[in-house]
Amino acid sequence: QVQLVESGGGLVQAGGSLRLSCAASGRTFSNYYMGWFRQAPGKERESVAAISWSGGSTYYADSVKGRFTISRDNAKNTVYLQMNSVNAEDTAAYYCAARGRYLRPSGPFSSTWRRWGEYDYWGQGTQVTVSS
Repeated sequence: QVQLVESGGGLVQAGGSLRLSCAASGRTFSNYYMGWFRQAPGKERESVAAISWSGGSTYYADSVKGRFTISRDNAKNTVYLQMNSVNAEDTAAYYCAARGRYLRPSGPFSSTWRRWGEYDYWGQGTQVTVSS
């Protein structure tokens, strides 16, 4: 089992910045790809960003590319999401998720990182609210 705990959410003004953290425990953190998802009220959960187990590869949704940065510190068992130039559309509950490194029939992580069903463990989420 992997336990994931998000933190860093809150109220931020449009144009401002926020950094989310997700602390992992329970298993070897570097054995997992990590992703961030978000869900706004009345909307489906959507992928935001993901990062390979080593941190060498990162992936972003078009809506956040150039504004958000995902990173990880395997020594601290933590993945981060730096959010810059936020806008009202970024208001949502943000969840981090972990996917094991092992190969899957669905394909490599680079092809499947957007699919929430590919992830094995989820955090409880942290709310981000952007005020105008």
